[in-house]
Amino acid sequence: MKFFPLEKYNASLVIFPTEMMMANTATHRAALLRHMEQNTNRLIINLEQVKYIDSSGLSVLISALKRAQQQDGEILLLSPSAHVRALIELTRLHQIFSIYEDQDAAIAHFSCH
Repeated sequence: MKFFPLEKYNASLVIFPTEMMMANTATHRAALLRHMEQNTNRLIINLEQVKYIDSSGLSVLISALKRAQQQDGEILLLSPSAHVRALIELTRLHQIFSIYEDQDAAIAHFSCH
C-alpha cells in the first residue's frame, strides 16, 4: 500500500496492493488508519492494481470509511477492475462509496464537498 499526498483539499491518494485478503488485511488496515490519524480524513483509494479482494479486504474499505466519517471526512474509490467492481456491487458497497474511473474527477469531487 502506497500513500501520496495530494496538493489540494488535504487529501491523499492511496494505492492498494494487488491482493487484499485475510493474510494481509491487518497490516493494511493498520497502515491506512494510521495514515488517516496523522495526515488526512479524505482519501482516494485507487483499486486499479487489485486483482483479488475478499471480504476481509472489503472490511478494510469499510473501516476506513467509518474512520473518515468519524472525522468528517470522505473515502472515494478509484478505478476498480471489473472483478473488484462486481464484488463491490454484489455486497452493495457501491451504495455507500462514490466510485470514479478518473482521478481528476475524484479530486474535483472534493472541491464540491
